[in-house]
Amino acid sequence: MLNFDLSIIKPNLQNNSIVALQTYRQYLLVIIFFLLLGSTAMQSQDLPPNKEVDIQRTEKSDTLEVNVEPIITEINEVVVDTVKTDSIKPKQETLTDVIDYYGKDYVFINREEQKIYMYNEAYIIYGDMQINAGLIILDYNKNEVYAKGIDSADVYSQRPVFVQGSNRVEPDSIRFNFDSEKALIYNSRTEQNGFNVISEVTKKVNDSVIFLKNVKFTTSKNLDDPEYYFFTRRAKFVPKKKIVTGLTNMYIADVPTPIGLPFAYFPLSEDRTSGFIIPSFGDNNDRGFFFQNGGYYFALSDYVDLALLGDYYTNGSYALRTETSYASRYKFSGNLSMRFEKLINSERGFPDYSESSVYNIRWTHTQDAKASPSSRFSASVNLGSSRFFQESINQINNSSSLVNTLSSSISYSKTFEGEPQVNFSAAVTHSQNTNTEAINLSLPNVNASVSRIFPFAPKTGIKKGALQNINLQYSVTGQNQIQTTDSLFFKKEMFDNAKMGIRHSIPLSTNFKILDYISASASTSFQETWVFKTFNKSYDPTLEEGVGAVVNDTINGFDAYRTYNFSTSLGTTIYGMFNFGEDKKIQAIRHVMRPSVSYNINPAFDQYYESYEIPTADPTINNEIVEYSRFEGTLFGAPGKNYSSSIGFSLSNTIEAKVRDRDTTAVEAKKLIILNNLNFSSGYNVSGDSLKWNPVRFTGSIPIIKKLDFNFNGSLDPYALDNNNRRIDKFNLDNGGSLFRLTNANISINYSFASTDFSSNNNAEDDLTNETLRNGGRRDDLFGDSTSLNDNRNFRDNDDDEEREDLGWYNYSIPWDLRLAYTMTYSNSARQNEISSQSLMFSSNLDLTPRWSVGMSSGYDFKNKGITLTQFRFQRDLESWRLSFNWTPIGSINTAWYFFIGIKSSVLSDIKYEKRREPDKRL
Repeated sequence: MLNFDLSIIKPNLQNNSIVALQTYRQYLLVIIFFLLLGSTAMQSQDLPPNKEVDIQRTEKSDTLEVNVEPIITEINEVVVDTVKTDSIKPKQETLTDVIDYYGKDYVFINREEQKIYMYNEAYIIYGDMQINAGLIILDYNKNEVYAKGIDSADVYSQRPVFVQGSNRVEPDSIRFNFDSEKALIYNSRTEQNGFNVISEVTKKVNDSVIFLKNVKFTTSKNLDDPEYYFFTRRAKFVPKKKIVTGLTNMYIADVPTPIGLPFAYFPLSEDRTSGFIIPSFGDNNDRGFFFQNGGYYFALSDYVDLALLGDYYTNGSYALRTETSYASRYKFSGNLSMRFEKLINSERGFPDYSESSVYNIRWTHTQDAKASPSSRFSASVNLGSSRFFQESINQINNSSSLVNTLSSSISYSKTFEGEPQVNFSAAVTHSQNTNTEAINLSLPNVNASVSRIFPFAPKTGIKKGALQNINLQYSVTGQNQIQTTDSLFFKKEMFDNAKMGIRHSIPLSTNFKILDYISASASTSFQETWVFKTFNKSYDPTLEEGVGAVVNDTINGFDAYRTYNFSTSLGTTIYGMFNFGEDKKIQAIRHVMRPSVSYNINPAFDQYYESYEIPTADPTINNEIVEYSRFEGTLFGAPGKNYSSSIGFSLSNTIEAKVRDRDTTAVEAKKLIILNNLNFSSGYNVSGDSLKWNPVRFTGSIPIIKKLDFNFNGSLDPYALDNNNRRIDKFNLDNGGSLFRLTNANISINYSFASTDFSSNNNAEDDLTNETLRNGGRRDDLFGDSTSLNDNRNFRDNDDDEEREDLGWYNYSIPWDLRLAYTMTYSNSARQNEISSQSLMFSSNLDLTPRWSVGMSSGYDFKNKGITLTQFRFQRDLESWRLSFNWTPIGSINTAWYFFIGIKSSVLSDIKYEKRREPDKRL
């Protein structure tokens, strides 16, 4: 018995499955076939007996029950199909996937037109294709779909959204064929790698080729009224690869400009690709017209890239630059930059004609901590010509030009785990003074050490007493030090005066408690120094035309000397508490003092000293005897010739207060630091014959308010001066003066605050990660903002358009920040009693509107009575464009200005205009 449920052939509008609609007629044909077959079987007179066919309809049901078992049995007996395989291949299914569709208001099926209408928040899904729209019409006879929005009261809403794979298009209407997957789209809008493409008519041929008509290309976020766009009449679009167009014009505010191209090519690759870098152009009063920052970019792999750039001036000056970045996830990352500039001033034949060259090499390498826990390699290199930042033709960097020191370090360290632990490190260091052009190199610097060993410590438990705390270490340091100048750098002459040496050190120390409150320590150290070059001095009376001179002979070969010393110290901590009661505003004050006393002994190692005689012209006067050590002028110097014994004193003070919190809901009182680390230190030379007391040095800081640092230091001398302003062995108090003479002092006050300090949402200020900090300069912008002409990423961009839209004319805050730095130095070592330097520096940035920001850096030198280097900064956010103007009206060598306007998007970063005035290098 087979049961056919007639309800299953009704269109299931809730499931919205087109499969049920396509098989609707098939269900009817099958049922009619079985009904006819059953009817014929009942009327046949050749049927065997007892083989009846029962057809009956249940009451109140759409189910028709047909007993087809006799029919099937008879057919199996009579009909035999001799063809086992159908030679006619069935027609391939047109639709290879399920179509899902939906309409919020209604889904109407028109069987006569073979169309399905879906209205209001409708969608249709087929494979990886989805269309959302206000109205969708599905023609299942042609396997096509048509979608459009809803036009109600002159408001066009629910525009179609066509999504296929990762491509998304928002047109006014769309027509799509399921068989060919071709589409015809009107007034489409799509985004490709930062590009917004607005096309009047779009014809999708396949997934790889799309033809466009009357197209606008822009990076503006306002697609209804973009502030600028590129317009072309014909274009070929390959998703995620490229856009090729015909005649293209640039429009600004819907106004055509003369900027146009006969054809255009816009790359859209998501991966980095190699290509040319378009240079910027301009003119210079001293060097003529120029092309700058042009070159080629090599996308070598996913881990490393390379950019070759160059500048050229019509007077013959040129510059070459290479930049590369590399990275390997969880291993290391870094970047390398090398610059060389050939500078020509004026014209050949003129008296002011000159040629010079400058260079700069910067390398940063950082190893991931997860790469190798026991070893580490790092590099931070910044070396080059001392005048590079002052004379470079490819940057205006006020801050870097004021940096006096360039430093570099390349290091490798390795830890060998075990007991004891062994540490090894090798480094190459470089230090360069840009004023004196002196360069110090350590090439290389090798260190190895063994961790502390406690030979008398118990195997378990803590160490107690002086014996169990006895520990010793071993360390060795080897250096090859080179001192040269900028003019001899990278030349063989720089190695002529190289110094090489190795020092072994074995410190032995212990610590223990005295009366449970006094911490005591004692230590001794043994050092052995190896050198490979010594110096012998003698006097030759025949030199200098018989006058005589000292002869220095260099002796190559191994030599060594050994030294040792002893020291001990006592220290404790004293707490003073002053309680005023919990009901008082100041509940308590705590004074913490940490006094310490140390004693040091350094024996005399006069066995390493020799002497020579210098005869005098007067025979009645004894010859002058000069003592020297053959180790003078070596890497670690000569050992001490004189015995020294000294006592050191130090006192550290910290004063804190516990005050009642203004917040009445606070449970505990607030702790404030009144005086932070007020330190005094001095010493007494036991073995000295005169001037035994050392000056008293003091340092301290007072945290007056939050973000206000008040630091001070100075020196107090107990001895008086003679008429020639030289120290004499007589106390200043006994000479009619005060107990101490203030010989020098320094005060520095730094204060920074911003508008965020007064809001509840106070985020920490980000560090200025510019090249000035990498060059050893200040972290802030007190000496001006860093502005490299080849890098405009320092634009203070704020793309939060939604926040801007919420801002009213009056109901919003103005972000600002202010930094102040005051410093004063007092000198009185020789009764000059003067302020040697005094200056006040400040910098401020202010966002006048959500799109306008201004900044200023300046200061005043009270000593020289003049304004210090001053810089003004103006920045304007033009939505898709950015504008900046930096002006340095006051500066010793950096009077200049720089103007820039260009598109913010990196895709069109070459579309820009910049103009500048270089600093006058001759000042």
